[in-house]
Order: sequence, then structure tokens, then C-alpha cells
Amino acid sequence: MTEVVLGVAGGIAAYKACELLRRLTESGLDVTVVPTASALEFVGAPTWAALSGRPVATDVWTNVHEVPHVALGRRASLVVVAPATADLLGRAANGLAPDLLTNTLLTARCPILFAPAMHTEMWEHPATQANVATLRSRGVVVLEPAVGRLTGPDTGKGRLPDPAEIAEVAFALLRRGAGAPDLAGRRVVVSAGGTREFLDPVRFLGNRSSGRQGYALARTAAARGAKVTLIAANTALPDPAGVDVVRVVSTRDLQEAVFAAGADADAVVMAAAPADFRPAEYADSKIKKTDDVSAPVVSLVQNPDILAGLVRRRREAGDGPVIVGFAAETGDATGSVLEHGHAKLARKGCDLLVVNDVSGGKAFESTENAAVVLADDGTSTTVPQGPKEALADVVWDLVVRRLAR
Repeated sequence: MTEVVLGVAGGIAAYKACELLRRLTESGLDVTVVPTASALEFVGAPTWAALSGRPVATDVWTNVHEVPHVALGRRASLVVVAPATADLLGRAANGLAPDLLTNTLLTARCPILFAPAMHTEMWEHPATQANVATLRSRGVVVLEPAVGRLTGPDTGKGRLPDPAEIAEVAFALLRRGAGAPDLAGRRVVVSAGGTREFLDPVRFLGNRSSGRQGYALARTAAARGAKVTLIAANTALPDPAGVDVVRVVSTRDLQEAVFAAGADADAVVMAAAPADFRPAEYADSKIKKTDDVSAPVVSLVQNPDILAGLVRRRREAGDGPVIVGFAAETGDATGSVLEHGHAKLARKGCDLLVVNDVSGGKAFESTENAAVVLADDGTSTTVPQGPKEALADVVWDLVVRRLAR
């Protein structure tokens, strides 16, 4: 059984770690909880023991003959600290080990994941930012905190990411195993979802994209150490842990957000499904049915081509990010899915194109996907049917190779 250490630091968000622990154990992981003394002021040891089904490791003196301050870190396949307070991040960055949790962090040779939670001012303080930078430089994954309600009436950046999303990052790290996060220090932009083009205040033209593939790309990039901006168009999914989310509605909104976020990015992955057309005119009030049985005629105009625009901007600048496009294709009388994909890759000029066969509605609103990733050097990578996170990891593998050139 895979062993995981769940460290819990002394913050009010410690109660949320109970949900994280439940998700880890229900996935079949063997979890040992190592709370700090301050964390036990918020959630007692009996709670951790009941949820994990294991004794709680609280100090270096209990069962000292087993040398717990060394053994826990050596056995672990992953160490997760949630919440990670400013104090805990500082001690970890500086190699201080006054308790069992920080001793475990020093002895662990497996991936380590910190999910910070603190007030905005503490997160933004230069000391905290320096400590986070130090940890990331050592290959530790430190998630960006979420934005939202904090202790008391405060609102801002510093909220613990959703426990379910922290668990997804943990699972991603376990899938990849040991090794430094290969996107550490990189900035990536991912788009997701489907845009809407309104005819009137009620109706719109849209598509079936749920955004799941884009969210999987954002989540796996964060687990690989990247600073991720997710441009989300009309999605109903929880924010991935450690990811900055920008919400948009229309294709033109999406273009503006992607161009802004992608200006200094290392990679841009266009997984969103932007509408190719929009109504030529917008009705300020709801279009009413009349006694006339004929339906109103809607004239359409073409939307901007965001993917081609990104490639054009890079060409004009002489340098820029790795650009990945997505193509949802169906075969027809003019060609197969892959033939259409190759034609689109040549037309758009991006580095990689992920081609999905969506015949019969495949891939839409599903947790699984299959694809062929076409590259501008003529190579291709086939990804069999499986979780969308698996396809995401293949895409990032190919991006990492491009970034290393």
C-alpha cells in the first residue's frame, strides 16, 4: 500500500484537512497524520486517528525506538502539508526541525506538496514569498492559495484551496513519482470551456464543452510546479488548487484574456472551444415569438481566430511561448479526422495540435478522452482512451521537451 504523510500546521483551516484526509484514505492510500502542537489546538488527535484508521504521530518521543523523525519521511511516497502556515513554510525553507513534522520534511526523499493558508498580508510579505521561492527552487510543489473568505470578515488571497482539488494534485504527484517538478519556474496559460455569443439577453450560441480537459491540464501543470493561469469560459467546475482563474464569456473576452495572460508565458494551451461565429446584431430585449410561423433569420459574422492570432503575434515578436491547439473533429466526405487535423495544424501554425474525434458526441462532458497529438515536425503521439489527466500529462511531456530546446 502507498504511504502518505499528511502534515497539518496550526491554522484555522486545519479543520478542512479532515476532508482531505478522507479523500486520500478513500482512494486506498495509507495515511499517517502528523499535526503540529498548534494544529492539535484546532483538531484533536482522536479525530485524525478515527479518520485515518492509524495512530497519530504527534512528537519525536512517542515510540522513540522506531525513530519516527526519520522513519516517517523515509517510508513516505508523498508528504502533503495542508494547511501550511507562514510559520511552517519559514521553518521548512530554513531547514529548522523543532517538531516531528519538520523532521519528517527534512528526511523525506519523495515529492512534497504544500497547500498554504494564511491572511493575505502574510502571504504577500517578502519573507513568505522568499521562503516559497526557496522551497520551489528545491523541487517542492507549493500551491498558490485560493482567493476568498478568510478568518473573520476578511477576503483575499490566502484561503486554503478546496480539499478535493488538493487531493487531485496529490494523486497527480503520486502518478508521476519521484523527480523534480519539470515545469517549476514556468508560467503557463490554459483556456477551458465553451464561449457564448448572445443573440438577446436570454439566448446564446454555444457548444457542449464542459471545460474538464482544460481543468485537467491546469491541475496537472500546477502539480508539475508551474504557475498557472486558467482562462475559464462558462464552466461549472471547482477551481483547481494552486491555479489563478480568470472567467470569461464570449470569444472576444477569451481572446483578450489569453493575449494578456500569454504575453510573458512559457506555454499557452488553447483547450477551450471558442465559437467560430457570433450574431451580427444583438437584440437589447428578448426576441419574441409572433403569430407568423416563420422563425427570425439570424445573420452571423466570424469571430477572431485566437490560436492563429497567438502564432502570428509570436512570429512578429520573433520569440514567444510554446503554443498548443485543440481540434474537435469529425470525419466527413472531404477527409478523415486526422486529415482534418493535419490540415488545421498547417493552417494555424501552432507547435502541437491535440486532435479529438468527437463523432457521436465523444469526449464532451466526459471524464475520459482519447486523442492524437500532432507536432509541427511531422511526429504524432497517440493517447488511448483514459482519464483526461492522462492526456494532460502527455501534452505537458511534449511541451517540456519543446521548452528544453
